[in-house]
Amino acid sequence: MKTIFKIMMLFCCALTFAQTTTVKGKVIDNNGVPLPGANIIVVGTTTGTISDFDGNYTLVVNQAPPFSIQVSSVGFESVTKEVTTNPQTIDITMIEGSALDEVVISASRTPERIFESPVTVERFGLKEIKNTASADFYDGLENLKGVDVNTNSLTFKSVNTRGFATFANNRFMQLVDGMDNSTPALNFPIGNLVGMVETDVQSVELLPGASSALYGANAFNGILFMRSKNPFDHQGISVSIKRGITSQEAAGENEYTDIGVRMAYKFSDKFAAKANFGFLQGTDWAATSIVDKDLEGGTRESNLSYNGVNVYGDEVGANIKDVALTLEGLGVLPAGANALVPSQRVTRIGYNESDLTDYNAESIKADWGLYYRPIEDNSLEISYVGKVGTGTTIYQGLNRYNIDGFFQEQHKLEVKNDNFFVRGYVVADKAGKSYDMVFTGIQILNEWKDHSTYFGEYTGAYVQSTLSGATNEQAHAIARAQAESGRFAPGTPEYDAAFNRSINDPNLLTGSKFQDASKYYHSDANYNFSHLIDFADIQVGGSYRQYSLNSGGTIYTDTDGPIDYSEFGVYTQVQKNLELTDDMELKLTGSVRYDKSEFFDGFFSPRISAGLSVNRNHNIRASVQKGFRNPTTQDLFIGLDSGQGFLVGSAPTNLDRWSRNLAVSAAGQELGQPATVTQTGAAPYTNSYSASSLEDFAATGDPTVLEVANSALIKPEQVTSAEIGYRGKVKKFIIDLSVYYNSYKDFISQERVASPLYGTAGDGSLSVLAIVNGDFQGYSAYTNAKAEVNSYGAAIGVSTKVFGGFDLGGSYTYSKLDFDENKYPNFITNFNTPEHKFKANFGHTDVFKNFGFNIAYRFSDDYFWEATFGDGVVPEFHVLDAQINYRIPSLKSSFKVGATNLTGDEYFTAFGTGFIGSMYYASWTINNL
Repeated sequence: MKTIFKIMMLFCCALTFAQTTTVKGKVIDNNGVPLPGANIIVVGTTTGTISDFDGNYTLVVNQAPPFSIQVSSVGFESVTKEVTTNPQTIDITMIEGSALDEVVISASRTPERIFESPVTVERFGLKEIKNTASADFYDGLENLKGVDVNTNSLTFKSVNTRGFATFANNRFMQLVDGMDNSTPALNFPIGNLVGMVETDVQSVELLPGASSALYGANAFNGILFMRSKNPFDHQGISVSIKRGITSQEAAGENEYTDIGVRMAYKFSDKFAAKANFGFLQGTDWAATSIVDKDLEGGTRESNLSYNGVNVYGDEVGANIKDVALTLEGLGVLPAGANALVPSQRVTRIGYNESDLTDYNAESIKADWGLYYRPIEDNSLEISYVGKVGTGTTIYQGLNRYNIDGFFQEQHKLEVKNDNFFVRGYVVADKAGKSYDMVFTGIQILNEWKDHSTYFGEYTGAYVQSTLSGATNEQAHAIARAQAESGRFAPGTPEYDAAFNRSINDPNLLTGSKFQDASKYYHSDANYNFSHLIDFADIQVGGSYRQYSLNSGGTIYTDTDGPIDYSEFGVYTQVQKNLELTDDMELKLTGSVRYDKSEFFDGFFSPRISAGLSVNRNHNIRASVQKGFRNPTTQDLFIGLDSGQGFLVGSAPTNLDRWSRNLAVSAAGQELGQPATVTQTGAAPYTNSYSASSLEDFAATGDPTVLEVANSALIKPEQVTSAEIGYRGKVKKFIIDLSVYYNSYKDFISQERVASPLYGTAGDGSLSVLAIVNGDFQGYSAYTNAKAEVNSYGAAIGVSTKVFGGFDLGGSYTYSKLDFDENKYPNFITNFNTPEHKFKANFGHTDVFKNFGFNIAYRFSDDYFWEATFGDGVVPEFHVLDAQINYRIPSLKSSFKVGATNLTGDEYFTAFGTGFIGSMYYASWTINNL
């Protein structure tokens, strides 16, 4: 009997264990509108589901009642309901919550209300993504408070905060599900070109300012976090189709297509998978500026040394006086002919950018993920994620580049639960058929008629016409006509052949191909001890990165093989909440990180912050932190010819890796100098004058104004950042205010210098003669500013509900650079941000059932843009975007019609880029929860 009883008990237990409970219902908001994508979980477990497009949900639980379920959705207050029967129908009405209740992860590497964040955080969630008036979610970031989005091209946008940025924004980090997606070749993010598909975006968080204490050296001036949807929580097939046109005065009207597909399936409670695909195609914003880049004014016809902003090949020039001296020495011109020739620099006639690219803009990307949860009701998850992307875009750095068929891939393995993560990933790229448009123009000219022949013909014709009685102006016109004879015209077989030879040749002496196959390996880990320790939340973590630079000598000095180096960091953070009274709480946070590159001494980056919360509606925060950044791969190992000078990185091992043979003038040879001189990468760092002092010398003729530069070798940059802020609710208004001050030490910058081909800078004689004879080479040296560099600013955002539910918000940002440019004219800070910015938005998700709209306005003050490509003023601009949308639940679809830059007033955000026109689009999105 005992045996039979035991068997019966086991059988009953098995029945009890196998019992399942089904809970179903519908989730709506307080207006009765179905709420898709709401999370429904069993309290105390990881078992859960989400509501579908119609707000319906079905939850099957291996548990007998009673138990509780919790329903949550971003922007709404969480609801908990008791399950008492099986089956049971529970309909949920969600009440819209305060923006202060939104949860962020980035500020402290742990979930917390944005209200309690120790530092400024900007968040862009599902609601904002769906309602943005911009063409896509990434463009929508430009409507966030304090954020600049610089438009390089239609498919390459650069996000920046608090100044100090070019398109090569290596002061800013961009993470996708914890992976850095900066390209190995360039060492900075390339927007969303090979990033995320919009239908898979869960949320976007942005930390402006230094974040080195938790995220390391690259998070020096801000960090962008993009999180994707987990297939355990978001299943099904989602499709987004967007069609429209771009309109620009220079390029006309052109079709635009953007398609995104997401597929996710939960095979069981233990295994799920997803895959995404994105395709974008359009025509880029054409860059057609013919303004003289050297700010001398005039046109090609009126300025003999003209160098158009978007005209390439006219960088090449020569002083025809020097050419005449050389030709005299060779016996080509009669003795004394140089006396007829003025000292005048003449440049070649280049090709317009539109002759060197088709302005095709394209992005094709895919990613996939496998997710495994081995333990039931446990958050432990093991995942593999792969990403690939290819695209065509325009990139502006040292020159303008046609990035054609660029390819990047990422692969990540990660193990995590609620308390820890360990991940490792690799990022690799290939340059495809990319090429430098400036050098392409130069090489086509050189193939048609080499530079020596061109200027020889020009000078010879000038002398002959002068001897025949022509005026100076007439002689130049005759000389130009003679030198231009036989020019390759765009579209001719000769031009096309020269173009194709150049873009397929990676040797910049003869071609313009951009070649690269660099990669980096990264691993990081974090453990949160909050579940083990009661008195405080303590985290520890670390990271390691190994670079492998492989450009074949086209970017870096890696002609002889890849350049490998590494860096690592470790950190800890302690958080403590102190309940001062029933309605007042103080949150203290302290963190410190140690980072070490193999080339430099290690650095500590501490951060201390305090947040005082009152009545859950007011929070005052203050923080002080130190940040640092190591010199980038380009700062260390670049070796690149810009056409007008050389960029040479200042890693000690780089100085001897780079060298060039440089021609000495006839006047220099008369001084006993050889016909050519070899300079190494050490020249700008050991034997150079500042570029500004050469300009002063040219203006005054006084050699005492020449200033020895001899730029110091680069070392890490440091910043001390202090910030105070307020975040809270005052009556109907949500207010977020922050004020910051940054003080930089050893500010990393480039210094324009010139190295004499003979003599020693500062000797007062031979090197001065080299400068007089034009026997010097221009460089951009990578070094640290001797000057004090500071910046400060403030930002305030206010949002509210008006007219019974309409969303109204606005923000103002002030940014200021504190740097004595007159005292240090050779240093380039690249602050590149307007002093004043204002943004506003107005909309409603449900003006009437299933219909919504949004209008966004942006104003930017004028500002001065400086970068290696060129410097110039960016005029103020006003931009108005708008969209209307309509949902059809029966089709699980939403439709949107929108336009960006509705007024049609074209503008640009950086000197040298194309003017940004308008975009008009219509989209159809299916089953995107």
